[in-house]
Amino acid sequence: MTYCTRLVTLRDIRPVNEPIDLPHPRDRFYGRARSSVPAARRFAHRSLAHWGLAAWERSADVSLCVSELATNALVHGVPPGRGFLLRLTYDRVLVRVEVHDSGTGVPQITDEPDEGGRGLLLVSALADKWGVGERSPGKVVWCEFVLR
Repeated sequence: MTYCTRLVTLRDIRPVNEPIDLPHPRDRFYGRARSSVPAARRFAHRSLAHWGLAAWERSADVSLCVSELATNALVHGVPPGRGFLLRLTYDRVLVRVEVHDSGTGVPQITDEPDEGGRGLLLVSALADKWGVGERSPGKVVWCEFVLR
């Protein structure tokens, strides 16, 4: 039996102190209460201001989408005794809004918006992209806004 007696490593040629621009996340958990929706909207506004985006022309769109996704989570996705997580991230290219809940079901835009479903219709019209991801338990409903 032979053993390796020499260790070879590849050299990383990047400078040691090179700045790395990581996404800037902000999270807040909300309970199952009507007051959570305006609180989530205020948190989104403060987060945008923190990132220097308060005067951005799409900041009102972000706030409206936060309201709609938070409302959907409360009405359809948060079982009694639970809450939802709002996560906002900014990476200098886009702002991403995520609402995590532990409910079942997959949100979708309905064919009959008079019977509900206008919230996701607004999100799809205002955001550049939106979708639903899995988590255990529940789901993540997200939307993204590209800085222009």
